[in-house]
This record gives sequence, structure tokens and C-alpha cells, in this order.
Amino acid sequence: MNGRLKRSVALIGMMGAGKTAVGGALARMLQVPFLDSDEAIVKAANMSVAEIFARDGEAFFRRKESQVLARLMAGPPCIMSTGGGAFLSAENRRTISEHGVSVWLKADLELLWSRVRHRTTRPLLRTADPKGTLAALLAERAPVYALADVIVQAEPGLSVEAMAGRVAAALRSRPELWKER
Repeated sequence: MNGRLKRSVALIGMMGAGKTAVGGALARMLQVPFLDSDEAIVKAANMSVAEIFARDGEAFFRRKESQVLARLMAGPPCIMSTGGGAFLSAENRRTISEHGVSVWLKADLELLWSRVRHRTTRPLLRTADPKGTLAALLAERAPVYALADVIVQAEPGLSVEAMAGRVAAALRSRPELWKER
């Protein structure tokens, strides 16, 4: 890099898109902190996302998610992984836009399904037809994700580091994100 990141980068997209893995690699590449908004919610609540959904419901979780996102985005520049539903909120999109840039890690249904089908930690996929549910969520969310500042396409077989490199290259083309060292 020819400078330091001066705005935070919020990675958005579906569960299984690689936001956490790619975010960690990207943060190391750009030498900035990595934060995971879901992890911050879990830490604050002292329970898993699935437990929060079960006990308090999705609406409660989404309120907490907005509060945590606002707090983290207001901090020093970082790479942040957001929950799959975070960007659906107009309030969260405004928060991200005010403090940083949004990057959609765009992945097709088959790639997402290959990554999440064996995981039991996805409360929204605890249905009779989890792949159908994932497809419906993707169809519903894609038009909102498309509002992201930057879109980077994921591909099967692409390593986490290679995907992080693609995101870094896309960010390099945004001079407003960088300040001289």
C-alpha cells in the first residue's frame, strides 16, 4: 500500500461469503485491526447468536447489531465483518457510509451452500429446507447488497488470501480511503 487506511471497511454479504476469514486476511495485509460485529454482540451478551435469536428474537438481535455496528464504525479505521443481515437496515447502511466503505463479498448460491450446509450455528437455516431458505435469503438480500460501495466476486477454489487480495486491489482504486504514511 502507498498509504494507511483512513476509513473503516465493512464487509457485507451472505453467511458463508467469507466475511470473517477474508476480513482477517485483509486486515493483516493492510495492517489494521480486524473486528467481527457478530463476535462483539456475542461477547456483550455472553451468549451465542443462536441463543440470542432463541431467547430474545431476531428484532432484539438486530437492535443490538445496530448499536454495536455504530460503536465499532466510530472507532479507528479497521476491517469489519458484519452479520449477513446487518446491511439490510437503512440505519446500518448510513452508519457504514458515514464512517467507511461497504464491500459486498458476492458469492453464488452453490458456493454459499457448500460452505454453510454442515454448520449448525446458523439460526436462519434451522428450517425443513435449509438450502431453499438460503436461496430465498440470497434472492431477498442481493438487491440491497448491490448498494455496496464496492463489489468483489467470490469464486470456488479461490483461497482466502487470494480473495483478500482482490478486495485490497478494489480498495486501492478508492483514493478517498487512503492517507499518506
